[in-house]
Amino acid sequence: MKIKYLVAPLSLISVFTLSACAGIGGSDTSKFLSIQDGRALLVDGAGRVGKVPDTLALVELKDEKLRLHFDLVMPTSLVGPPASIAILPDKKYALVTAATKLDPNDPNKVIPSDLISLVALGSGKDPLKVVDTISLGAGPSGLAVNRAGDLALVPNRAGGTVSVVEIKGQKLTEKQKITIGDKTGPSQIVIAPDGRRALLTRDGDNQISILDINGSNITLNKKTIFAGLKPYSIDIDSSGKYAVVGNLGGGQGDADTISLIDLSMDPPRVVDTVTVGQTPEGVSFSPNGKLIGVTVINGSNKPRASSYYGEAVYKLFAIHDGKLEYLSEVKGGHWLQGQAFTPDGRNVLVQDAHNQEIRLYKIDGKKVSDTGERLKMKAAPAAIRYWN
Repeated sequence: MKIKYLVAPLSLISVFTLSACAGIGGSDTSKFLSIQDGRALLVDGAGRVGKVPDTLALVELKDEKLRLHFDLVMPTSLVGPPASIAILPDKKYALVTAATKLDPNDPNKVIPSDLISLVALGSGKDPLKVVDTISLGAGPSGLAVNRAGDLALVPNRAGGTVSVVEIKGQKLTEKQKITIGDKTGPSQIVIAPDGRRALLTRDGDNQISILDINGSNITLNKKTIFAGLKPYSIDIDSSGKYAVVGNLGGGQGDADTISLIDLSMDPPRVVDTVTVGQTPEGVSFSPNGKLIGVTVINGSNKPRASSYYGEAVYKLFAIHDGKLEYLSEVKGGHWLQGQAFTPDGRNVLVQDAHNQEIRLYKIDGKKVSDTGERLKMKAAPAAIRYWN
């Protein structure tokens, strides 16, 4: 089945302004890819089905100002960890998963999707373009691409499997489907820098799987890691020594946790766990691996009358003597999702799904602060990655 994609139009004034901006495409402009889910709405803590299109947007940061360069209408999803974008090493293409879609028989209902799309990124001046789309298992979510850029691992959260996808030119092919188990909820996968193994969170049965990688041969290791209740988002630092995982908990107002995994140990194991507040949605290492950012929903997705309701928080941690060290935080926003550091680690873009905006925070040493800069989006931002 062919799917039509449209580039969402900008006004003539917007086009002129973007074209005239000095530095677009220059070395001092950072570019990010952000996905927006048009179905995801919250009205006083209650989920509603939105009616606007999903998009993949090219967002630019220059002189601490955010700009929407252009966006592409295509299938995306907020459901799952905020890690549904993977940029290939050559930076010419990106993969985007779509875990949900509108029910074609009921426009007020959301059902699992199974799509993954390959997007040509161009030079940053050309429109984004979907060049291939394939169906995998139900609910493809937080995916990862190997260093060669020819293989992707895609957790199918509603299907209990992981798809091994070959990337060849502009063609995607599912080569293998690894069974994790019914109701295990495979959520996000990350590949270690040496490419020899991957870690997979399973929020359905509270485990983290280890997958062994030998070229295109992917096998499930018998060893599993237990970090906390409902492990969800995960990242590995640039050295490959540590992984950090966010444990969602039960969503009942309890203080939830993040855990530090030492990958240099044989076998890998959890070496520290700290409390961060209600619902750590996303965790990410800074490019140099010295900082860890956590988007904490903190009850901001609850009804205002709820005793669990609160303002969202972005928290910054470091690793000191093999332990997690709290540094600082910024309160603000609601229903926070993904985050993306700038290459120098001095800024971080944080997605606010409820307010449909991207927030810009500044990092000075150990302190994170709010710049006040916001970029309004057309739907709920759900995952974001630095591109170039």
